[in-house]
Amino acid sequence: MLPGLQPSTGLTPSSLPDDAIEVGRILDAWGVKGWVKILSHSTDPEALFSDKSWFLQAPDAKFRPGFTAFSGTVSLSVDEAKTHSGSMVAKFSGVDDRNAAEALRGCRIFLPRSSFPAASKDEYYWVDLIGLNVVNREGVALGIVRDLMATGPHSVLCVEYTFRQEDGTSRTAERMIPFVSAYVDAVDIANKCITVDWQPDY
Repeated sequence: MLPGLQPSTGLTPSSLPDDAIEVGRILDAWGVKGWVKILSHSTDPEALFSDKSWFLQAPDAKFRPGFTAFSGTVSLSVDEAKTHSGSMVAKFSGVDDRNAAEALRGCRIFLPRSSFPAASKDEYYWVDLIGLNVVNREGVALGIVRDLMATGPHSVLCVEYTFRQEDGTSRTAERMIPFVSAYVDAVDIANKCITVDWQPDY
C-alpha cells in the first residue's frame, strides 16, 4: 500500500480494461503537495487531460527495481492534470504529500482506448497508426509502422521492413517517413493502410 493512501481516498485495486493502452508514465514527484510529473507517450496528451480515472501498473523492473508500493493494477482518480513549463503534471485524489507522490515514480499509465476524445479531421492518435501497412503511390509495400517519433514541429513514422541480403538471408531495417501532408497522401484506419509519396530507396 502506498504511504498515506487508503482505498477510500481513491486508490482502488482494479483490472485493466480490454482496450487499455499505455499512454505514459510517472517521472517523479512535483512539488510537496502530492503532484506528479508525467511523461506522455504522445505529443498530444488530450486523452490524459480528459479522462478522470487512470490505471497504473508497477514500473518496468529495469527502470525501478524493487518497487513495492502496490502489485497488479490500481486505478486512481485524477483531481487535476495540466501542462506546466512544457511538462505535464497531475494531482491524484488521496496523494497529498511528496512521499506518496514519490512512491508512484515510474508507474505506467493506462487508459481505455474507448475513452479517448474523438480526433479532429486529419488528426490521429499514435496508437491507431501502430501496425498499419505503408505503401507508396505505385503500390510498393514499404513496411509496417512500429513506432512514431516526435521531432519538434511534426512526427515521424518509424516503418519496419524486411529485405533480402546478398547471401540470401533476410534482415529487418527501419525507414523514417515524416508524417506530414507533403509525404502522406491518405490514412485508412479501417483498412490498416497509409499511402505515402515515398520511394524505397529514399
